[in-house]
Amino acid sequence: MVALLVACTYLLLAVVHVYWALGGRLAKDAAVPRVPRKVAAGDIAPPAMASAMVPAFTPSRTGTLLVAVGLAAVALMVGARAGLATAPSTGPILQWAIGLVALAMLARAVGDFRLVGFFKRITGSSFAWLDTRVYSPLCLALSAGLAYVAILPP
Repeated sequence: MVALLVACTYLLLAVVHVYWALGGRLAKDAAVPRVPRKVAAGDIAPPAMASAMVPAFTPSRTGTLLVAVGLAAVALMVGARAGLATAPSTGPILQWAIGLVALAMLARAVGDFRLVGFFKRITGSSFAWLDTRVYSPLCLALSAGLAYVAILPP
């Protein structure tokens, strides 16, 4: 049951990334960290503009598709490990790979202490709000689910 839930979550996330890569805009702005806008020295800008938040980066279409492929691959690995899908290997290599993804998701939940994770310093954007309440808890839950799937007996 846990494996099915984790695999379906990863597949859903993959579909969302494909949607964004194909030009979908729904919730896209809240999926990228934001940083305070920097005003160049000597520029005259109203205080409201000086404190505006801008995207920390602009995801490319190719990058977004690669993320979707990676998410779908994790879903397939989880499905294979739990016997929900077939794969060339369901042994120790797959178990270690899922364990590494679990560690990566835990690291994402903790964050980089700047833009993402529970311990981010830059707040005040819709991304930061969602990251604290949705994205980071989801990463923590996925980490636990992946760890559980990794230790399942073959």
